[in-house]
Amino acid sequence: MITIKDVEHVAKLARLELTQEEKELYTKQLGDVLKYVDQMNEVDTSNVKPMTQVIDFVNVMREDEVHYEQTKEELMANAPEEENGFFKVPKIN
Repeated sequence: MITIKDVEHVAKLARLELTQEEKELYTKQLGDVLKYVDQMNEVDTSNVKPMTQVIDFVNVMREDEVHYEQTKEELMANAPEEENGFFKVPKIN
């Protein structure tokens, strides 16, 4: 069972600030998801072959094509700060 403490822990890991109402909502929603997973675990799948992919799978993705490749100088022009040829960002503790 998911508790508000669990939601607070996950929010802290994700660096999210949640209101009390959001904590209560997410506690209920995550609990509902776990109940659904438990319900799915009750289904007898002993006679079902494992599948690794859908049969007759066709790649519907387009080919990657480079239309314009920016130079490093063009990209670094967007950097608020630069150090040794890299974007300089604030340290995260």
